Amino acid sequence: MKNLFQTLLVFWMAGIISCKDVEAQVPPIPQTNTGYHQVKARTNADSPTWGTYTAKTIDRLPGFSFTKDPAQNSYGSWKVNQSAATGFFRVEKKSDRWWIIDPEGYPFIHKGVAVYRPGSSDLQLTALKNKYGSNENWAKQESQLLKDHGFNGIGAWSDVDLVRQLQEPLVYTIIVNPMGSYKSDHIKKFGGKYEMAGWQGYRYDLAMVFDPEFDAYVEKTIAPIAKYANDKYLLGYFTDNELPWKNDALDRHLQYLGKEEAGYIAAKKWLDERKGKVASLTDINDADRLAFTGFYLETYLKKVTTAIRKYDPNHLYLGCRFNQEKEELQNPEMFKVVGKYADIISINHYRKWEPVQSIMANWTNWSGKPFIITEWYTKGEDSGLPNRTGAGWNVSTQQDRGYFYQNFTIELLKSKACVGWHWFTYQDNDPLNLKTDPSNRDSNKGMVNSNFEPYKPLMENMKMLNSHVFELIQYLDK
Repeated sequence: MKNLFQTLLVFWMAGIISCKDVEAQVPPIPQTNTGYHQVKARTNADSPTWGTYTAKTIDRLPGFSFTKDPAQNSYGSWKVNQSAATGFFRVEKKSDRWWIIDPEGYPFIHKGVAVYRPGSSDLQLTALKNKYGSNENWAKQESQLLKDHGFNGIGAWSDVDLVRQLQEPLVYTIIVNPMGSYKSDHIKKFGGKYEMAGWQGYRYDLAMVFDPEFDAYVEKTIAPIAKYANDKYLLGYFTDNELPWKNDALDRHLQYLGKEEAGYIAAKKWLDERKGKVASLTDINDADRLAFTGFYLETYLKKVTTAIRKYDPNHLYLGCRFNQEKEELQNPEMFKVVGKYADIISINHYRKWEPVQSIMANWTNWSGKPFIITEWYTKGEDSGLPNRTGAGWNVSTQQDRGYFYQNFTIELLKSKACVGWHWFTYQDNDPLNLKTDPSNRDSNKGMVNSNFEPYKPLMENMKMLNSHVFELIQYLDK
Protein backbone atom coordinates (compact mmCIF):
# COMPACT_ATOMS: atom_id res chain seq x y z
CA MET A 1 0.00 0.00 0.00
CA LYS A 2 2.85 2.38 0.81
CA ASN A 3 4.42 1.92 -2.63
CA LEU A 4 1.05 2.44 -4.33
CA PHE A 5 0.49 5.66 -2.42
CA GLN A 6 3.96 6.96 -3.24
CA THR A 7 3.45 6.17 -6.95
CA LEU A 8 0.10 7.95 -7.01
CA LEU A 9 1.58 10.92 -5.14
CA VAL A 10 4.34 11.24 -7.76
CA PHE A 11 1.72 11.16 -10.54
CA TRP A 12 -0.36 13.78 -8.72
CA MET A 13 2.61 16.13 -8.24
CA ALA A 14 3.44 15.76 -11.93
CA GLY A 15 -0.13 16.71 -12.85
CA ILE A 16 -0.87 13.32 -14.47
CA ILE A 17 -3.72 12.58 -12.09
CA SER A 18 -5.77 14.79 -9.78
CA CYS A 19 -5.95 14.82 -6.01
CA LYS A 20 -9.45 13.32 -6.31
CA ASP A 21 -8.00 10.39 -8.27
CA VAL A 22 -5.56 9.72 -5.44
CA GLU A 23 -8.32 9.93 -2.85
CA ALA A 24 -10.50 7.54 -4.82
CA GLN A 25 -7.82 4.85 -4.97
CA VAL A 26 -6.11 5.16 -1.59
CA PRO A 27 -7.93 4.84 1.75
CA PRO A 28 -7.14 7.36 4.50
CA ILE A 29 -3.62 6.78 5.82
CA PRO A 30 -2.58 8.35 9.14
CA GLN A 31 0.63 10.31 8.74
CA THR A 32 3.52 8.78 10.63
CA ASN A 33 6.26 11.24 9.70
CA THR A 34 5.91 14.02 12.25
CA GLY A 35 9.31 15.55 11.56
CA TYR A 36 8.50 19.04 10.29
CA HIS A 37 10.51 20.83 7.61
CA GLN A 38 13.40 23.08 8.59
CA VAL A 39 13.59 26.11 6.28
CA LYS A 40 16.41 28.59 5.90
CA ALA A 41 15.16 32.18 5.71
CA ARG A 42 16.33 35.76 6.11
CA THR A 43 14.36 38.95 6.50
CA ASN A 44 15.59 40.49 3.21
CA ALA A 45 18.22 40.11 0.48
CA ASP A 46 20.63 42.47 2.23
CA SER A 47 20.63 40.56 5.49
CA PRO A 48 23.78 38.43 5.96
CA THR A 49 22.04 36.37 8.63
CA TRP A 50 20.06 33.27 7.77
CA GLY A 51 17.90 31.61 10.39
CA THR A 52 16.34 28.17 10.50
CA TYR A 53 12.57 28.03 10.94
CA THR A 54 10.15 25.16 11.36
CA ALA A 55 7.45 24.72 8.74
CA LYS A 56 4.52 22.36 9.23
CA THR A 57 2.81 20.73 6.26
CA ILE A 58 -0.43 18.79 6.48
CA ASP A 59 1.18 15.52 5.38
CA ARG A 60 3.31 15.66 8.54
CA LEU A 61 0.69 16.71 11.07
CA PRO A 62 0.46 13.98 13.74
CA GLY A 63 -2.77 12.04 13.32
CA PHE A 64 -3.99 13.95 10.26
CA SER A 65 -5.49 11.68 7.61
CA PHE A 66 -6.10 12.56 3.98
CA THR A 67 -9.74 11.74 3.47
CA LYS A 68 -11.81 13.99 1.23
CA ASP A 69 -13.28 17.45 1.58
CA PRO A 70 -17.04 17.68 0.94
CA ALA A 71 -18.28 18.43 -2.57
CA GLN A 72 -18.14 22.10 -3.58
CA ASN A 73 -20.56 24.39 -5.35
CA SER A 74 -19.81 27.11 -7.93
CA TYR A 75 -18.47 29.47 -5.25
CA GLY A 76 -15.96 26.95 -3.94
CA SER A 77 -17.98 26.46 -0.75
CA TRP A 78 -18.48 23.09 0.92
CA LYS A 79 -21.95 21.63 0.48
CA VAL A 80 -22.46 20.75 4.11
CA ASN A 81 -24.00 22.35 7.20
CA GLN A 82 -26.24 24.68 5.20
CA SER A 83 -27.50 27.82 6.93
CA ALA A 84 -30.06 30.37 5.78
CA ALA A 85 -29.46 31.49 2.20
CA THR A 86 -29.59 35.26 1.70
CA GLY A 87 -28.39 35.52 -1.92
CA PHE A 88 -25.17 37.27 -0.86
CA PHE A 89 -22.11 36.50 1.25
CA ARG A 90 -22.33 37.10 4.99
CA VAL A 91 -20.52 35.96 8.14
CA GLU A 92 -21.76 33.69 10.88
CA LYS A 93 -20.28 32.23 14.04
CA LYS A 94 -21.10 28.55 14.45
CA SER A 95 -20.22 27.12 17.84
CA ASP A 96 -16.90 28.86 18.45
CA ARG A 97 -15.67 29.21 14.84
CA TRP A 98 -16.38 32.02 12.40
CA TRP A 99 -17.34 31.28 8.79
CA ILE A 100 -18.16 33.18 5.67
CA ILE A 101 -21.56 31.92 4.49
CA ASP A 102 -22.09 31.93 0.73
CA PRO A 103 -25.25 33.09 -1.09
CA GLU A 104 -26.67 29.55 -0.91
CA GLY A 105 -26.01 29.24 2.82
CA TYR A 106 -22.91 27.02 2.70
CA PRO A 107 -19.65 27.52 4.68
CA PHE A 108 -16.85 29.20 2.77
CA ILE A 109 -13.23 30.15 3.43
CA HIS A 110 -11.87 32.72 0.99
CA LYS A 111 -8.67 31.20 -0.42
CA GLY A 112 -7.58 34.01 -2.69
CA VAL A 113 -4.79 35.58 -4.70
CA ALA A 114 -4.25 39.36 -4.77
CA VAL A 115 -3.43 41.45 -7.84
CA TYR A 116 -4.92 38.86 -10.19
CA ARG A 117 -4.75 40.64 -13.53
CA PRO A 118 -2.95 40.51 -16.89
CA GLY A 119 0.64 41.73 -16.80
CA SER A 120 1.40 45.41 -17.18
CA SER A 121 5.06 45.55 -18.27
CA ASP A 122 6.19 45.25 -21.88
CA LEU A 123 7.66 41.82 -21.13
CA GLN A 124 4.48 40.57 -19.48
CA LEU A 125 2.17 41.93 -22.15
CA THR A 126 4.20 40.27 -24.89
CA ALA A 127 4.27 36.98 -23.00
CA LEU A 128 0.53 37.12 -22.43
CA LYS A 129 -0.21 37.71 -26.10
CA ASN A 130 2.08 34.85 -27.14
CA LYS A 131 0.66 32.37 -24.63
CA TYR A 132 -3.04 33.25 -24.48
CA GLY A 133 -3.78 35.46 -27.48
CA SER A 134 -6.18 37.67 -25.53
CA ASN A 135 -7.00 38.88 -22.04
CA GLU A 136 -10.22 36.89 -22.16
CA ASN A 137 -8.36 33.64 -22.79
CA TRP A 138 -5.92 34.52 -20.02
CA ALA A 139 -8.79 35.01 -17.58
CA LYS A 140 -10.41 31.72 -18.52
CA GLN A 141 -7.25 29.60 -18.39
CA GLU A 142 -5.63 31.17 -15.33
CA SER A 143 -8.87 31.15 -13.35
CA GLN A 144 -9.03 27.43 -13.99
CA LEU A 145 -5.39 27.13 -12.91
CA LEU A 146 -6.26 28.75 -9.59
CA LYS A 147 -9.30 26.54 -9.12
CA ASP A 148 -7.25 23.45 -9.96
CA HIS A 149 -4.94 24.42 -7.10
CA GLY A 150 -7.71 24.91 -4.58
CA PHE A 151 -8.20 28.67 -4.77
CA ASN A 152 -11.71 30.09 -4.91
CA GLY A 153 -11.18 33.84 -4.91
CA ILE A 154 -9.19 36.92 -5.81
CA GLY A 155 -8.09 39.84 -3.68
CA ALA A 156 -7.45 43.55 -4.07
CA TRP A 157 -6.24 45.20 -7.28
CA SER A 158 -7.52 42.38 -9.48
CA ASP A 159 -9.15 42.80 -12.89
CA VAL A 160 -12.63 42.03 -11.63
CA ASP A 161 -14.49 43.29 -14.69
CA LEU A 162 -12.54 40.82 -16.83
CA VAL A 163 -13.09 37.95 -14.39
CA ARG A 164 -16.81 38.69 -14.03
CA GLN A 165 -17.33 37.81 -17.68
CA LEU A 166 -16.68 34.14 -16.89
CA GLN A 167 -19.66 31.86 -16.35
CA GLU A 168 -18.53 30.85 -12.86
CA PRO A 169 -16.01 33.50 -11.80
CA LEU A 170 -13.76 33.34 -8.78
CA VAL A 171 -15.30 35.05 -5.78
CA TYR A 172 -13.84 38.53 -5.94
CA THR A 173 -13.22 41.61 -3.82
CA ILE A 174 -12.98 45.27 -4.76
CA ILE A 175 -10.79 47.99 -3.29
CA VAL A 176 -11.80 51.65 -3.48
CA ASN A 177 -9.46 54.43 -2.40
CA PRO A 178 -11.23 57.57 -1.19
CA MET A 179 -8.38 58.69 1.06
CA GLY A 180 -5.78 57.77 -1.54
CA SER A 181 -7.59 59.88 -4.13
CA TYR A 182 -7.88 62.76 -1.72
CA LYS A 183 -4.19 62.58 -0.84
CA SER A 184 -3.18 62.82 -4.51
CA ASP A 185 -5.18 66.00 -5.00
CA HIS A 186 -4.21 67.33 -1.59
CA ILE A 187 -0.57 67.41 -2.68
CA LYS A 188 -1.55 69.79 -5.49
CA LYS A 189 -3.31 72.01 -2.96
CA PHE A 190 0.04 72.71 -1.32
CA GLY A 191 1.72 73.53 -4.62
CA GLY A 192 4.37 70.86 -4.25
CA LYS A 193 5.36 72.06 -0.78
CA TYR A 194 4.05 68.93 0.83
CA GLU A 195 5.83 67.63 3.91
CA MET A 196 5.39 63.90 3.38
CA ALA A 197 6.24 61.23 5.92
CA GLY A 198 6.36 57.45 5.85
CA TRP A 199 6.25 55.21 2.83
CA GLN A 200 2.57 56.01 2.14
CA GLY A 201 3.42 59.65 1.50
CA TYR A 202 0.81 61.27 3.74
CA ARG A 203 1.49 64.72 5.11
CA TYR A 204 2.91 64.31 8.63
CA ASP A 205 1.79 60.67 8.44
CA LEU A 206 -1.83 61.70 9.00
CA ALA A 207 -4.91 60.48 7.19
CA MET A 208 -6.96 63.63 6.64
CA VAL A 209 -10.25 62.23 7.89
CA PHE A 210 -11.50 65.49 9.42
CA ASP A 211 -11.20 67.59 6.25
CA PRO A 212 -14.67 68.49 4.95
CA GLU A 213 -13.23 68.30 1.41
CA PHE A 214 -12.57 64.60 2.00
CA ASP A 215 -16.31 63.90 2.13
CA ALA A 216 -16.68 64.68 -1.57
CA TYR A 217 -13.94 62.18 -2.41
CA VAL A 218 -15.70 59.51 -0.37
CA GLU A 219 -18.86 60.00 -2.38
CA LYS A 220 -17.12 60.25 -5.74
CA THR A 221 -14.87 57.24 -5.19
CA ILE A 222 -17.47 54.89 -3.73
CA ALA A 223 -20.51 55.74 -5.89
CA PRO A 224 -19.33 53.56 -8.85
CA ILE A 225 -19.69 50.39 -6.77
CA ALA A 226 -23.44 50.51 -7.43
CA LYS A 227 -22.88 48.44 -10.58
CA TYR A 228 -21.76 45.49 -8.43
CA ALA A 229 -24.62 45.65 -5.93
CA ASN A 230 -26.47 42.59 -7.23
CA ASP A 231 -23.50 40.41 -8.15
CA LYS A 232 -23.60 37.22 -6.07
CA TYR A 233 -19.90 36.46 -6.76
CA LEU A 234 -18.73 39.63 -4.98
CA LEU A 235 -17.54 39.05 -1.42
CA GLY A 236 -17.18 42.70 -0.43
CA TYR A 237 -15.19 45.93 -0.38
CA PHE A 238 -11.95 47.27 1.06
CA THR A 239 -11.42 51.01 1.45
CA ASP A 240 -7.85 52.23 0.99
CA ASN A 241 -4.78 50.28 2.08
CA GLU A 242 -2.40 50.57 5.03
CA LEU A 243 -3.36 54.09 6.05
CA PRO A 244 -0.99 55.69 8.60
CA TRP A 245 -2.88 55.07 11.84
CA LYS A 246 -0.16 56.34 14.15
CA ASN A 247 -0.34 55.89 17.92
CA ASP A 248 0.70 59.52 18.42
CA ALA A 249 -1.81 60.90 15.93
CA LEU A 250 -3.21 63.26 18.57
CA ASP A 251 0.20 64.88 19.09
CA ARG A 252 0.75 65.10 15.33
CA HIS A 253 -2.56 66.88 14.70
CA LEU A 254 -1.83 69.50 17.36
CA GLN A 255 1.89 69.89 16.76
CA TYR A 256 2.15 69.98 12.97
CA LEU A 257 -1.15 71.25 11.56
CA GLY A 258 -2.06 74.90 11.29
CA LYS A 259 -4.64 76.09 13.81
CA GLU A 260 -7.04 76.87 10.96
CA GLU A 261 -6.96 73.32 9.61
CA ALA A 262 -9.90 70.99 10.21
CA GLY A 263 -7.69 68.29 11.67
CA TYR A 264 -6.23 70.61 14.28
CA ILE A 265 -9.66 72.00 15.19
CA ALA A 266 -11.16 68.52 15.61
CA ALA A 267 -8.25 67.21 17.68
CA LYS A 268 -8.16 70.32 19.89
CA LYS A 269 -11.90 70.15 20.54
CA TRP A 270 -11.66 66.45 21.38
CA LEU A 271 -8.79 66.99 23.83
CA ASP A 272 -10.38 70.01 25.52
CA GLU A 273 -13.62 68.10 26.06
CA ARG A 274 -11.78 65.05 27.38
CA LYS A 275 -9.75 67.13 29.84
CA GLY A 276 -12.55 69.51 30.75
CA LYS A 277 -10.37 72.54 30.13
CA VAL A 278 -8.35 74.36 27.49
CA ALA A 279 -5.66 71.74 27.06
CA SER A 280 -2.25 71.65 25.41
CA LEU A 281 0.31 69.11 24.20
CA THR A 282 1.79 68.83 27.69
CA ASP A 283 -1.56 67.56 29.01
CA ILE A 284 -1.58 64.51 26.73
CA ASN A 285 -0.92 61.09 28.23
CA ASP A 286 -0.84 57.62 26.70
CA ALA A 287 -4.46 56.92 27.60
CA ASP A 288 -5.46 60.05 25.65
CA ARG A 289 -3.42 58.94 22.67
CA LEU A 290 -5.03 55.53 22.66
CA ALA A 291 -8.54 56.91 22.96
CA PHE A 292 -7.94 59.44 20.20
CA THR A 293 -6.88 56.73 17.74
CA GLY A 294 -10.34 55.23 18.14
CA PHE A 295 -12.04 58.59 17.52
CA TYR A 296 -9.76 59.29 14.56
CA LEU A 297 -10.41 55.91 12.93
CA GLU A 298 -14.14 56.05 13.61
CA THR A 299 -14.41 59.38 11.83
CA TYR A 300 -13.03 57.68 8.71
CA LEU A 301 -15.11 54.52 9.07
CA LYS A 302 -18.39 56.38 9.52
CA LYS A 303 -17.86 58.23 6.27
CA VAL A 304 -16.80 55.31 4.09
CA THR A 305 -19.32 52.78 5.42
CA THR A 306 -22.20 55.24 5.06
CA ALA A 307 -21.31 55.60 1.38
CA ILE A 308 -20.87 51.84 0.86
CA ARG A 309 -24.28 51.08 2.40
CA LYS A 310 -25.82 53.81 0.29
CA TYR A 311 -24.58 52.44 -3.02
CA ASP A 312 -24.46 48.72 -2.15
CA PRO A 313 -26.37 47.49 0.91
CA ASN A 314 -25.88 43.83 -0.03
CA HIS A 315 -22.18 43.10 0.33
CA LEU A 316 -19.64 42.93 3.13
CA TYR A 317 -17.36 45.72 4.28
CA LEU A 318 -13.87 44.26 4.70
CA GLY A 319 -12.12 47.14 6.43
CA CYS A 320 -9.10 49.25 5.50
CA ARG A 321 -6.28 46.69 5.56
CA PHE A 322 -4.39 47.24 8.81
CA ASN A 323 -0.65 46.68 8.65
CA GLN A 324 1.64 48.18 11.27
CA GLU A 325 2.57 45.54 13.83
CA LYS A 326 3.40 47.91 16.70
CA GLU A 327 0.60 50.34 16.01
CA GLU A 328 -2.86 49.31 14.83
CA LEU A 329 -2.26 45.54 15.14
CA GLN A 330 -1.68 45.97 18.88
CA ASN A 331 -4.19 48.76 19.46
CA PRO A 332 -7.37 47.55 21.24
CA GLU A 333 -9.21 50.84 20.69
CA MET A 334 -8.85 50.63 16.93
CA PHE A 335 -10.08 47.04 16.85
CA LYS A 336 -13.04 47.91 19.06
CA VAL A 337 -13.98 50.66 16.64
CA VAL A 338 -13.46 48.73 13.41
CA GLY A 339 -15.55 45.92 14.86
CA LYS A 340 -18.53 48.29 14.91
CA TYR A 341 -18.31 48.94 11.17
CA ALA A 342 -16.54 46.07 9.37
CA ASP A 343 -18.06 42.65 8.76
CA ILE A 344 -14.57 41.15 8.37
CA ILE A 345 -11.34 42.88 9.42
CA SER A 346 -8.59 42.89 6.77
CA ILE A 347 -4.96 42.61 7.85
CA ASN A 348 -1.76 42.63 5.80
CA HIS A 349 0.51 40.33 7.80
CA TYR A 350 4.30 40.63 7.45
CA ARG A 351 7.47 40.45 9.54
CA LYS A 352 6.59 37.18 11.29
CA TRP A 353 7.43 33.65 10.20
CA GLU A 354 3.98 32.55 11.33
CA PRO A 355 0.94 34.18 12.95
CA VAL A 356 0.97 34.35 16.74
CA GLN A 357 -2.10 32.80 18.35
CA SER A 358 -2.30 35.28 21.24
CA ILE A 359 -2.15 38.24 18.87
CA MET A 360 -4.88 36.83 16.62
CA ALA A 361 -6.99 36.14 19.69
CA ASN A 362 -6.66 39.79 20.68
CA TRP A 363 -7.94 40.95 17.29
CA THR A 364 -11.15 38.98 17.69
CA ASN A 365 -11.61 39.58 21.41
CA TRP A 366 -11.24 43.31 20.90
CA SER A 367 -13.40 43.58 17.78
CA GLY A 368 -15.93 40.77 18.09
CA LYS A 369 -15.43 40.08 14.37
CA PRO A 370 -13.58 37.59 12.16
CA PHE A 371 -10.52 38.56 10.14
CA ILE A 372 -8.96 37.85 6.76
CA ILE A 373 -5.26 38.08 5.90
CA THR A 374 -5.07 40.17 2.75
CA GLU A 375 -1.32 40.25 2.04
CA TRP A 376 1.53 37.83 2.86
CA TYR A 377 4.25 36.06 0.89
CA THR A 378 7.87 34.93 0.76
CA LYS A 379 10.43 35.35 -2.03
CA GLY A 380 12.50 32.50 -3.46
CA GLU A 381 16.15 33.14 -4.20
CA ASP A 382 16.10 30.47 -6.92
CA SER A 383 13.82 32.71 -9.03
CA GLY A 384 16.70 34.71 -10.54
CA LEU A 385 15.20 37.98 -9.26
CA PRO A 386 17.09 40.40 -6.97
CA ASN A 387 14.39 40.17 -4.27
CA ARG A 388 15.39 43.47 -2.69
CA THR A 389 11.95 45.03 -2.39
CA GLY A 390 8.89 44.20 -0.33
CA ALA A 391 8.24 43.14 3.25
CA GLY A 392 8.15 39.37 2.72
CA TRP A 393 11.02 37.16 3.88
CA ASN A 394 13.55 35.52 1.55
CA VAL A 395 13.87 31.74 1.38
CA SER A 396 16.12 29.59 -0.76
CA THR A 397 13.69 27.74 -3.04
CA GLN A 398 10.16 27.53 -4.38
CA GLN A 399 9.71 24.39 -2.32
CA ASP A 400 10.50 26.44 0.78
CA ARG A 401 7.93 29.01 -0.30
CA GLY A 402 5.41 26.19 -0.47
CA TYR A 403 6.32 24.98 3.01
CA PHE A 404 5.93 28.54 4.27
CA TYR A 405 2.46 28.75 2.69
CA GLN A 406 1.30 25.57 4.38
CA ASN A 407 2.74 26.44 7.78
CA PHE A 408 1.29 29.95 7.74
CA THR A 409 -2.22 28.82 6.78
CA ILE A 410 -2.22 26.00 9.33
CA GLU A 411 -1.49 28.56 12.03
CA LEU A 412 -4.18 30.88 10.66
CA LEU A 413 -6.78 28.15 10.83
CA LYS A 414 -5.88 27.37 14.42
CA SER A 415 -7.50 30.72 15.09
CA LYS A 416 -11.20 30.11 14.82
CA ALA A 417 -11.71 33.68 13.65
CA CYS A 418 -9.74 33.48 10.40
CA VAL A 419 -12.10 33.26 7.40
CA GLY A 420 -9.57 33.50 4.58
CA TRP A 421 -6.29 34.65 3.11
CA HIS A 422 -5.02 36.34 -0.06
CA TRP A 423 -1.53 35.44 -1.25
CA PHE A 424 0.35 38.48 -2.51
CA THR A 425 0.61 38.18 -5.48
CA TYR A 426 -0.41 36.41 -8.70
CA GLN A 427 2.62 37.40 -10.82
CA ASP A 428 6.23 38.32 -10.11
CA ASN A 429 7.44 41.88 -10.35
CA ASP A 430 9.24 42.78 -13.57
CA PRO A 431 12.43 44.63 -12.52
CA LEU A 432 12.39 46.52 -15.82
CA ASN A 433 8.97 47.99 -15.13
CA LEU A 434 9.84 51.33 -13.54
CA LYS A 435 6.18 52.44 -13.56
CA THR A 436 5.45 50.44 -10.42
CA ASP A 437 6.07 51.74 -6.92
CA PRO A 438 9.51 50.84 -5.48
CA SER A 439 8.10 48.20 -3.11
CA ASN A 440 6.79 46.18 -6.06
CA ARG A 441 9.72 46.31 -8.45
CA ASP A 442 12.09 43.36 -8.45
CA SER A 443 10.86 40.47 -6.35
CA ASN A 444 9.57 36.91 -6.57
CA LYS A 445 6.21 37.42 -4.92
CA GLY A 446 4.16 35.66 -7.56
CA MET A 447 2.79 32.21 -8.23
CA VAL A 448 3.83 32.68 -11.85
CA ASN A 449 6.79 34.50 -13.36
CA SER A 450 6.69 37.29 -15.92
CA ASN A 451 6.32 34.69 -18.71
CA PHE A 452 3.25 33.23 -16.97
CA GLU A 453 5.12 30.06 -16.03
CA PRO A 454 3.91 28.66 -12.69
CA TYR A 455 6.32 27.92 -9.87
CA LYS A 456 5.33 24.27 -9.60
CA PRO A 457 6.83 23.35 -6.19
CA LEU A 458 5.09 26.36 -4.64
CA MET A 459 1.78 25.63 -6.29
CA GLU A 460 1.89 21.91 -5.48
CA ASN A 461 2.16 22.80 -1.81
CA MET A 462 -0.64 25.34 -2.15
CA LYS A 463 -2.82 22.69 -3.76
CA MET A 464 -2.07 20.14 -1.05
CA LEU A 465 -3.20 22.56 1.66
CA ASN A 466 -6.06 24.25 -0.19
CA SER A 467 -7.65 20.95 -1.21
CA HIS A 468 -7.98 19.80 2.39
CA VAL A 469 -8.98 22.94 4.30
CA PHE A 470 -12.32 21.63 5.51
CA GLU A 471 -10.88 18.43 6.93
CA LEU A 472 -7.95 20.42 8.31
CA ILE A 473 -10.38 22.62 10.20
CA GLN A 474 -12.09 19.53 11.60
CA TYR A 475 -8.70 18.15 12.63
CA LEU A 476 -7.66 21.41 14.32
CA ASP A 477 -11.00 21.86 16.07
CA LYS A 478 -10.60 18.51 17.81
